[in-house]
Amino acid sequence: MLKSVNNKTIKTYVGYTNNLNLRLKKHNAGEGAKSTRGYKWKIIYKKKFYDKRLAMSYEYKLKNDKKKRKQLLSIS
Repeated sequence: MLKSVNNKTIKTYVGYTNNLNLRLKKHNAGEGAKSTRGYKWKIIYKKKFYDKRLAMSYEYKLKNDKKKRKQLLSIS
C-alpha cells in the first residue's frame, strides 16, 4: 500500500507487483496507474506472496476494506 507524500491530501493506493522498487519508481515518475499520477508516493505496507492468485485476491480485499486501510494509515 502506498501513501501520497503530499501533505494537503492523504491518498492511498493498493496494487500488485512482482518488483516493488520498480513499481514505486514508475508511480513517482508519473508512469504508473492513472490514479497515481501527479503525486509522490511512499510505501507504508507490503505483504509478500508466493502465489500470484493469492496476492491478487488479497489486493482486491484490501482495496475494498476501508477500515483496514485506515488502520494501516494510522500505523505509518
